[in-house]
Amino acid sequence: MAEPGHKHVVQEAFTRQAEAYAASPSITDPARLARLVDAVDPSPEARVLDVATGPGYLAMVFAERCREVIGVDLTAAPLAIAEKNRQQRGLSNLHLQAADADRLPFRDRDFDVVVCRFALHHFQNPGHVLGEMARVGRGGGLVAVEDLITSEHPARAAYQNRFEQLRDDSHTRALSAGELLALFRTAGLEVERLYSDCLAPHLERWLANAQTPPERADEVRALIERDGRLDLSGCRPYLQDGQWFFRQRTLAVVGRKLT
Repeated sequence: MAEPGHKHVVQEAFTRQAEAYAASPSITDPARLARLVDAVDPSPEARVLDVATGPGYLAMVFAERCREVIGVDLTAAPLAIAEKNRQQRGLSNLHLQAADADRLPFRDRDFDVVVCRFALHHFQNPGHVLGEMARVGRGGGLVAVEDLITSEHPARAAYQNRFEQLRDDSHTRALSAGELLALFRTAGLEVERLYSDCLAPHLERWLANAQTPPERADEVRALIERDGRLDLSGCRPYLQDGQWFFRQRTLAVVGRKLT
């Protein structure tokens, strides 16, 4: 499980970033949200848990299709945004609460679907969190994760994680595709569907959203520019109209709980 110190770092980061994160195109994009919900293909009678729900966008899409949805998050600020969004949409079947993903406050086999989007790289022990997600899912139910992924080559993965951590110290480590799939197997989940995608952050906007301190932001810029010249991470940075962009690869995995 995660150390209390790191959880405090996460809470500070997402309190500071709450508004910017809630406005991020990668988080709000209706097509991306719908693609994940479509991959899960939940029953209208499903009971759904969204772990690390943040501003609640994924939970709200599930709530428009399913009987009941619970969204949990460690941090109060994004939950307040999620509650405001829930009220605006009039979703009485969506409930939001504070909870620690390391110790989900639910019984075994409580949910038909358990999901987590763009949060696994903030957990110190993602395998434990995925195990908790599987625990509260029913036998035959679905567990879905979408997250950033890194290269399968350790040095290249470390290069990407280095600039991700400098930008936001709540980032622990993004996994490779192989590592993420291995966690599903260890958690007793059988992969049913998966798909990959790609985000293309604007470097300066990405740094500003995280409120990265100036010295660390300069180090990130240097790493990105070097990566653009030498191809060190697989993120393939590029210049467009004099501005740096790079690619963050993502993977969505939907697994079925075996027992």
